[in-house]
Amino acid sequence: MGLNDGGPSNINCKVVVIISANAEWRVIRNREPELVMNKSPFGEWFLHTYPDIPDWVNPVLLFHGGWGKIASAASTQYVIDQWHPLLIINLGTCGGFDGEIDKGTIILVERTIVYDIFEQMGDKEEHIKHYTTEIDNSWVTEPYPLPVRRSLLISGDRDLIAEDLPKLKTSYAAKAGDWESGSIAWVANRNRTQCLILRGVTDLVGDMGGEAYDGKIQVFIDNTDLIMNSLIDSLSLWINKFSKFYTRKDLK
Repeated sequence: MGLNDGGPSNINCKVVVIISANAEWRVIRNREPELVMNKSPFGEWFLHTYPDIPDWVNPVLLFHGGWGKIASAASTQYVIDQWHPLLIINLGTCGGFDGEIDKGTIILVERTIVYDIFEQMGDKEEHIKHYTTEIDNSWVTEPYPLPVRRSLLISGDRDLIAEDLPKLKTSYAAKAGDWESGSIAWVANRNRTQCLILRGVTDLVGDMGGEAYDGKIQVFIDNTDLIMNSLIDSLSLWINKFSKFYTRKDLK
């Protein structure tokens, strides 16, 4: 990363990168400890110019959106209203289902499902369907900047619970879950804004619970550092894929 490019907060940015959880943003902070950040109602943000992407895509804005459905939905709408991006990228982490996915796997999210809706007056499945989002990744072609697994991701304001795993596998074919992707994808889709979500599996949850639960949060923290640094290091390559796609589309 480089220096904060500054500039007015109402400029148009073609690409906005949303980082949700505090532990994920801390990795960004540690890469540039001397960087003076701008402030928003949700968290810090800064502009960064990448020398290896086209000028028309620069600068890229990196934004701390906050954890959970409320903050992630609100901050996604905020960056759309404020900077009018063509592409929103969400880089982050998730928990995996033991036996279904390996720790360290990077998921290229194709669909998000908000699963923690408990409807008792109407049709629960209709409510789940309402907040399910299909993400258009047609422009994300091989070779990928990083090895990825294309998959759906379930989202809820809760860590994965061991007792819920069999139902989540049966109902949604789920293999991993997080707290924010469902909100980010849904809001971006409502605004007709292209969205790319990449989430790395930091820890696994199985029949006996989670390997990062019960005082073992350092497992999550250590793996978050590895995954976020890997995602940030590859960021300009993903942006270049979008730039090539958008330029070809614009020429048609």
